[in-house]
Amino acid sequence: QVQLVESGGGVVQAGGSLRLSCAGAGRTLSTYAMAWFRQAPGKEREFVAAIRRDDTTNYADCVEGRFTISRDNTKNTVYLQMNSLKPEETAVYYCAARVVIGPPGLSNLYDYWGQGTQVTVSS
Repeated sequence: QVQLVESGGGVVQAGGSLRLSCAGAGRTLSTYAMAWFRQAPGKEREFVAAIRRDDTTNYADCVEGRFTISRDNTKNTVYLQMNSLKPEETAVYYCAARVVIGPPGLSNLYDYWGQGTQVTVSS
């Protein structure tokens, strides 16, 4: 079992940048496919980005070219670099890990979730 702890959220102006971190404890994150999801108030949780065990990546269309997911196995941490942020991207951002192979955007395939970190983008 792995525990995931997100950090790096905060308040940023539109057009600004943030880097979120997801630190793993208990297991090596390199053995998992990892992803970031987000959930805005009153909305369903949505897929943002994923990185497979072979480090191939997938992004939601709305963040492609602005967000970058990466992992540092020496730190057992996964990152989400977010640039050119928009007010509508205000949400709680969650890190998730899965063992099974499957489409990266399906949240029900993920076995482990962090507690989330709040990102607020002001206009």
